[in-house]
Amino acid sequence: MAETRTTCPYCGVGCGIVARQEADGSVAVAGDPDHPANRGRLCSKGSALAETLALDDRLLHPLVNGRRVAWDTALDLVADRFRETVRRHGPDAVAFYVSGQLLTEDYYVANKLMKGFIGAANIDTNSRLCMASSVAGHRRAFGSDTVPGLYEDLELADLVVLTGSNLAWCHPVLFQRLMAAREARPEMKLVVIDPRRTMTARAADLHLALKPGSDVALFNGLLAYLAAAGAGDTAFIQHHTTGIQEAVVAAGADDTEATSIATGLPVVQLRRFYDLFCRTGKTVTVYSQGVNQSSAGTDKVNSIINCHLFTGRIGRPGMGPFSVTGQPNAMGGREVGGLANQLACHMEIENPEHRRIVQDFWQSPVMAQRPGLKAVDLFAAVRAGRIKALWIAGTNPVDSLPDADGVRAALSACPFVVVSDVARHTDTTACAHVLLPAAAWGEKDGTVTNSERRISRQRAFLPRPGDARPDWWIFAEVGRRMGWAQAFAYDGPAAIFAEYAALSGISNDGRRDFDISRHAGMDAAAYDGLAPFQWPSPAGAASGGETRFFADGGFFTADRRARFVPTAYRPPAEAVTAEDYPLVLNTGRVRDQWHTMTRTAKTPRLMSHIGEPFIELHPDDAVACGIGPAGLAIVESRYGRAIVRALVTDAQRPGCVFVPMHWTDRYAARARIDAVVNPHADPVSGQPELKHTPVRVRPFGAAWYGFAVLTARPAEIGAGYWAIAPVAGGWRLELADTETPASWEAFIGELCGLPAESGHEVLAYHDAAASRHRFAVFRDGRLVAALFVSPDPVEAARGWLSEQIGQAFADPQERLRLLAGRAGAGRADRGAIICSCFSVGLNQIVAAVTQGGCLTVDEVGGLLQAGTNCGSCRSEIGKVIDGVRVQNAS
Repeated sequence: MAETRTTCPYCGVGCGIVARQEADGSVAVAGDPDHPANRGRLCSKGSALAETLALDDRLLHPLVNGRRVAWDTALDLVADRFRETVRRHGPDAVAFYVSGQLLTEDYYVANKLMKGFIGAANIDTNSRLCMASSVAGHRRAFGSDTVPGLYEDLELADLVVLTGSNLAWCHPVLFQRLMAAREARPEMKLVVIDPRRTMTARAADLHLALKPGSDVALFNGLLAYLAAAGAGDTAFIQHHTTGIQEAVVAAGADDTEATSIATGLPVVQLRRFYDLFCRTGKTVTVYSQGVNQSSAGTDKVNSIINCHLFTGRIGRPGMGPFSVTGQPNAMGGREVGGLANQLACHMEIENPEHRRIVQDFWQSPVMAQRPGLKAVDLFAAVRAGRIKALWIAGTNPVDSLPDADGVRAALSACPFVVVSDVARHTDTTACAHVLLPAAAWGEKDGTVTNSERRISRQRAFLPRPGDARPDWWIFAEVGRRMGWAQAFAYDGPAAIFAEYAALSGISNDGRRDFDISRHAGMDAAAYDGLAPFQWPSPAGAASGGETRFFADGGFFTADRRARFVPTAYRPPAEAVTAEDYPLVLNTGRVRDQWHTMTRTAKTPRLMSHIGEPFIELHPDDAVACGIGPAGLAIVESRYGRAIVRALVTDAQRPGCVFVPMHWTDRYAARARIDAVVNPHADPVSGQPELKHTPVRVRPFGAAWYGFAVLTARPAEIGAGYWAIAPVAGGWRLELADTETPASWEAFIGELCGLPAESGHEVLAYHDAAASRHRFAVFRDGRLVAALFVSPDPVEAARGWLSEQIGQAFADPQERLRLLAGRAGAGRADRGAIICSCFSVGLNQIVAAVTQGGCLTVDEVGGLLQAGTNCGSCRSEIGKVIDGVRVQNAS
């Protein structure tokens, strides 16, 4: 058994993982107890990584127009087309769009190729959708993109404010660190600011369900309150900041009544929050996509930072603003210059001296002289025909960018599209002329940086399948073929990292924050053994030094003072209209899925919690829209439409709806929610407004609903709505349509791919008057398919039925009982899965409470293990317990 210490490829927490390869070739993963980010914990996604390593749907060979070719053929074609496009149209006619899931070494080579050799800055990343507003806010306030604090500050604080962050689901390991600290110190307070009552909000001492987009008004109100209360740190403000007067004027008067109107929050809640912040010295404000993904995202970031600068609560233990990133290497991309408006090592593309430093170091023939196109503008330029050759690496913009149908149209019109990816079939690879097979997690070596500036190694423990190659190698080979062989003559990622570390120390006299030159000149052996470390790590510095920033000033502006930034409140770019688009659409993530599901959807365990796209809407809005629980809804904006399942809940703020961003055309008929999202972006950061799109919602108008389990995925699904998810031994399928099939027997046959005379046993139940039909299909006594049809959303024990697929039923009566659609007497039905780590269902938790006497989440965990691994389901377990108590009391 071989063990490899590596890093998780999901969120920005950056958890350490121990991967164990067994003698039979199987892999097991566990949290690394020695990694300081997670201390041995993993979330449900990280725990299931070993289940995602199958090679089904892997891109294994280079393809040109769908035809397999050799690497040399593909690389020569890419180099020739990019070189010819630059010759004919100039360097601004080409672009790269890369990913926060690339390793730092991949990012570095791509950035070097585009900015220093092709000579344009048209390289941007899907991290633009994640944290660009944080970058811009940091640079405006601090003079650099510096995260001041550490994870342990969340444990040391007396008040933690989570704003725009569903930490329990999106960063579960970090959330559990926070919860453990609060359990140890019950006096610690937690405030959650979010329009939705998320699972994070359920754990809060105070939940502020503010009006979407009103964050600046909330924090301006806080700044005004602090100023009126005389709560400023006068010495810190005087010696280490500028611009306080302008910021306070922009914030307005201390008027909680006016702030209440702007935010939709009760005055009593505002005053409670403001007073708590005012009197609690050790305060950390954690923010994420709910802040960043806005047309005013940069102002939101600066309004938060203003409050911390005013009180001097920055850079000291348990104090500071803290940006939590969404992707595993969004921070590494920021450090290496992966954004269109940056240079490597936090140098500025607008700064002539920085451009000279980088060009001299690279010995490059040219250097980009100005910022390139940011993501939304980049794809608009593709659609307009200004970008004529585009390379997409490790991301799926046809699903993840706003106005996603417009992105698809842009790629379809682009003369030359290259996609490097691990997956063969995505909505983006369908638009590519050239597909290049990239190495996946477990197959590649490099580094990533997490949200607290900790650099960790990802290490290979699996052989690369087929012709797959690391991304850095692919970019370097194209650079060599374009004529710059010496500049891209890397023999491995260690050489790239050593070069990058050396650049970080060039002409750096402490005026730049990012410096890892202590690791310059590192050889392959030292690189292989590199332990996680936090930057800065300059040459000559001892390891393990102080890594917080700004407690005593020392900002990276020209005068070394922080800047208060005036942030007058302005509403979202598009306002709701009562007649046309009366609701506000918010998008985001769910607990067990990642981005567009190319990895997480491979494992039935992760699809068991939520296996279908959905829309959360308040009961009042559901009534107004004519939508019942579990019905299907069409959500529309002036950009596009999607069809999703209705989840009616008072956890949603009235007037607002939420749809997750994960589902693609591969897993649902029409659930690409970013096709609905508006493309407006923040004018400073370029980050799109993914949290506020005016929409209308109406019923799908289904004539029938269906639920099926199948051993094989259908080649075609003849229904206007469908959503498919893997289960152990097959697939589960939700169906609906506005038209009724002429023959249900023919429908089930087509769904299963059964020939007319197939030797299968088909059992059927029909209630024609009620329009209810049920089928169970067997081959040699084994269940190969079942279909349940109803005029209403199908009531069936979905989890239990999914477990029956492929199982043997020798008794004819047992086969017949399957048509009931639920477990019979003596058969266990776990119910809908709540805990994915241990596959514990709702029915089991209810039984633990009602029959097992469990009264707390910990008692349920002791009996069932639920909630004892990553802990991201603990709030849901608590909700179940509360529900049982209410039901018993009534």
